Amino acid sequence: MDSGFLGPLGPVSRLTLGGGGLGQLWGQTDRPECIATLRAAVDAGIDLIDLAYRYGEGEAEEVFGAAFEGRVPNGVRVTSKCLLGNTPADQIEARLRQSIHDSLARLRVERLDLFFLHSNVAPDGHAMQQHPDAGARMTAQSDFVATVRPCFERFVAEGLIGAWGLTGIGHPDAIIELLASQPKPAVVQCIANAMDSPGALKFYEEPARPRDIIAAAQANGVGVMGIRAVQAGALTDAIDRDLPDDHGEVRDFNKAGAYRALAAELGMTAATLGHRYALSMSGVDTVVLGVKNRAELAECVRAEAAGPLANDIVAKVDGCFTFG
Repeated sequence: MDSGFLGPLGPVSRLTLGGGGLGQLWGQTDRPECIATLRAAVDAGIDLIDLAYRYGEGEAEEVFGAAFEGRVPNGVRVTSKCLLGNTPADQIEARLRQSIHDSLARLRVERLDLFFLHSNVAPDGHAMQQHPDAGARMTAQSDFVATVRPCFERFVAEGLIGAWGLTGIGHPDAIIELLASQPKPAVVQCIANAMDSPGALKFYEEPARPRDIIAAAQANGVGVMGIRAVQAGALTDAIDRDLPDDHGEVRDFNKAGAYRALAAELGMTAATLGHRYALSMSGVDTVVLGVKNRAELAECVRAEAAGPLANDIVAKVDGCFTFG
C-alpha cells in the first residue's frame, strides 16, 4: 500500500481504518467480524487506526484491545478523541485526562499516538453555540486556546500522547485560524468527499469550506486525515441503516443520483468512486475508512491500489454536484 506523509507524524498508509464501523455505527455487524476486519486491515498494510469513545461507547476501542491484546503490531499507530463540549474551564484537564486513561485501558496500550478534540470548535458568540446539542458538542474557540490546547501540550510533554489534533468539522473560520496559530495541531481531520459535505455533522449556516481547511493545513505543515469519503453512506449505492427522510445523509443521497449513474458508467460501485476521489484530492495525506466488515475493507483496498482518478474523471464527478 502506498504511503502519505502525515505532517509531523511522518509516513502513514494512504488508508486509515476508522472506528465508526468497528463501533457498529454503520449498519449490521458484530464484534468477531470487526476484530477480523481490524486484523485484515493491518495485514493489508494499513498502519493508522482512528478511534474514539463515541464509536459505540467504547466498543471500537474494545475491539482494538481484543484484536491485539496489548501486543500492537510493529508500526501500527492508534488515535482517540474526547468530545469535550462546553465543560467548565476548571474541569477540562481532568475530563481530558480521564478520557485518555479510559481509552488506554480499553485499547490495552500505554500511550496514544494522536489525541483529538472531537468537539466542534465554535467562534465565540457564534450562533452554533446556541444549538440544542451545544453543551455536548461545541467547544468555544477561546476555551480551546486558553485551556484545551495547553493541556494537549502538557500531555505530549508527559509522554501520555504522541501528538494532538483537531476534528475539523467545527466552524471553518475557527479551524483555519487555529491551524495558523501556535502551538498548532499535528493533524486535522477534514471532510474529503465529492460533495464537500459534512452532512448531519454541520451545525452552522455558512458554507463548510473543507478545501479551504485542507489548503490551510498544507500551508501550515499540518497533516490531513480525510474523513467521510462516502459521506456516511450518501455516496454509496444504498445507505445501510434506517434514517429519517430529513436526515443530512438522506438528503445528500437524494442529490447524488447523477454521481451513482456515473459510477455505474465507469464500472465502479459508488463507494469505490468515492474513495478513489478522496484519495485523488490534493492535500489529503490519508483517507479514513468507515468500513464495518472485511468485504467493505477489501473494496477500499482495491480502490487504493487502482490509484488516483484521472483528471477528466474528477471533473465529471465534480460536475455531478454543480447545483444551480
